[in-house]
Amino acid sequence: MATFVDRYPAEAKAIQATFAVAFVSLGIGALFGAIQALHRTNVFRFMDSVDYYTLLTGHGVLLALVFTIFFLAGVFQWGITESLDTPAPDIRLTWAWVGLMTAGATFAAVAILAGLFPEIPMSADVLYTFYAPLQAHPLFYVGLAMFIVGTWIAGADWFLSYRTWRRDNPDERIPLQAFMVLTTMIMWYVSTLGVAVSVVFFLIPWSLGLVDTVNSLLTRTLFWYFGHPVVYFWLMPAYLLWYTVLPKLAGGRLFSDPLARAVFVLFVLLSTPVGIHHQYLDPGIAEGFKFIAMTNTMFLLLPSLLTAFTVVASVEHGARQRGGEGYLRWLGALPWRDPAFTGMALAGLMFAAGGFSGMINAGMNINYLVHNTLWVPGHFHMTVGTAVALTFMAGTYWLLPQITGKAVYSRPIGLLQVIVWFVGMVFMSNAMHRGGLLGIPRRTAEPQYANFDFAAAVGSVGELRMQIAFGGVLLFLSVVLFLFNVAATWADDRVGTPVDDAIPEPLSPASGAPLVLDNLALWTLIAVVLVVLAYTLPILSIVSDAGLLGSSTGSPVAITLEAVAETVAAALPGVW
Repeated sequence: MATFVDRYPAEAKAIQATFAVAFVSLGIGALFGAIQALHRTNVFRFMDSVDYYTLLTGHGVLLALVFTIFFLAGVFQWGITESLDTPAPDIRLTWAWVGLMTAGATFAAVAILAGLFPEIPMSADVLYTFYAPLQAHPLFYVGLAMFIVGTWIAGADWFLSYRTWRRDNPDERIPLQAFMVLTTMIMWYVSTLGVAVSVVFFLIPWSLGLVDTVNSLLTRTLFWYFGHPVVYFWLMPAYLLWYTVLPKLAGGRLFSDPLARAVFVLFVLLSTPVGIHHQYLDPGIAEGFKFIAMTNTMFLLLPSLLTAFTVVASVEHGARQRGGEGYLRWLGALPWRDPAFTGMALAGLMFAAGGFSGMINAGMNINYLVHNTLWVPGHFHMTVGTAVALTFMAGTYWLLPQITGKAVYSRPIGLLQVIVWFVGMVFMSNAMHRGGLLGIPRRTAEPQYANFDFAAAVGSVGELRMQIAFGGVLLFLSVVLFLFNVAATWADDRVGTPVDDAIPEPLSPASGAPLVLDNLALWTLIAVVLVVLAYTLPILSIVSDAGLLGSSTGSPVAITLEAVAETVAAALPGVW
């Protein structure tokens, strides 16, 4: 039995490159996170608070964008190649997007890190959301644009692989992993149009001094047009591993292929028309548009609930195949000594908790209470910081032997590492959520506020700060253990036994799924229509109020038929 690196050595090298960039970004970003946790809690400080925001930007960009998307690229390259049993159509194209993404990420990182050195006339202290009127050096925006274009080329590479496979298999259903890759990239193409327009047409010219102003609300809205679906872009490779690899590790098989396909289609349709729920407190957007975004957001609970049911059912099936019995005693039959399984299982458990805090976030009334408080990063770290990041680290213990041909250096270290991450996140996210309910702000190095005392209903603010600091240190320790294990595996001369990477047939196979689920063109069209319906009027209203570049003033547009007609007429004078 040959493992992946033996069958596809060129593709394995490209995957190794994406993982290498991802893990370097993880190490730097985690270090910045630990420093932030110690600094804002006043446990240990060694730098000026002004530099805190440079580290905060680096932490967000390197972890939330670079680490996640580079790892995703590697997983998707593995998934599309493995499931289609088809090599990359042109490995030069593969290396082209790897190189472009790496160059873009490097440019953005250099612009950020330069802010730590006063003698370098460059900075990008704009956080990972890069809201105007905060302005970064042009190199930051150019790097982001290159990075996004690189992901577009990666998607084209995978669609070309699919076209090659389809030519040879005209009547077969799309293999599940390939289906997940392709639907995720459709969502990515639709959603990144917003941030691409914002960066290329507004922020780059503004940073170069070609225009004097930008419409801050417009660029902010275009960011969140992209900013919410990017959460699912991070999550989809985790779902791919949960749906296909986790059941195998548990000793069973996926419960339902049709349900998995339906979940990914729902994310294609529902992930993008909801971004305005991040803007509940933005005054330039009418309340009606915000209410529509909130309603649309609630529909996203469906694919998450379907995932919870399907994954738990699949894991339970595996446990019972291993001899597990009873209502809950079957949990003891699962392979808890396997770091890949344990890490993914704990990540899924944390995702369930993060989903509940996300439901609270999505409601307008409660959001008014927790907006821009520690509650938000508490939720974010449970979902992206654990459901995604911990799944990626755990999945590495299963994927790394396949792409290197080497056995994992130490599985006990791997098991310790995933447990330490989970425990650290329990401490930190718990304290962040509780702190958010007290009104303690996020994104600030100095949350102590002179002459103001935060009163905790349970415990104390000092206790919350210690939890955040302790949790942040544990998380950094976990990353150190992970990177040591990965580096030792890579450097080890031992050749591992071939990995059984065959994904078993689901209990309910693809043949039971309606053929329409594989109609990618149909879902793309519907997704575009939903985006047009959700964003056309709000954007026209924003432009009508302040102009494309924020250089004119006016009054917010009320939601009436007459106002809608007037807004459209003002924006399209040649048509009306």
